[in-house]
Amino acid sequence: MYKRILVATDGSTLSKKAVTSAIGLAAACGAELIALKVVPRYPQSYFEGSIPLSVQDVSRVEKQWTDTAQAAVDAVVKSATNKNVVAKGITAKSDVVSDAIIAAAKKQNADLIVMASHGRKGIKRLLLGSETQQVLTHSHVPVLVLR
Repeated sequence: MYKRILVATDGSTLSKKAVTSAIGLAAACGAELIALKVVPRYPQSYFEGSIPLSVQDVSRVEKQWTDTAQAAVDAVVKSATNKNVVAKGITAKSDVVSDAIIAAAKKQNADLIVMASHGRKGIKRLLLGSETQQVLTHSHVPVLVLR
């Protein structure tokens, strides 16, 4: 059925449920699991009144975010391995999470993307956006959305 399942995680309680489901599905299918955490780039703001950070400070913050992301995907890999699922963890840097998820699925030859959705509606969805909706509408790989 599925050979490579990519699961996107952001460390939230909801995404942890998606990870658990993805591990179970991978175990049932005998599929490899790829855990992905997208790390944002540090925002550079040049608006009046902002405090510019040095290049070293920005690098330090981005490294901390990357290390935290790596720890998150390593935890997913450990959980999957405990369930006898072959898994690997990857991180990606991007300002657009949905694009990074789609690109990672293509690069890793995933045949399914698993991710969570908060199920926001109305003005909250308009203001906060929906990475899941963007992945659903732009991905050529099937997407399993969990709530």
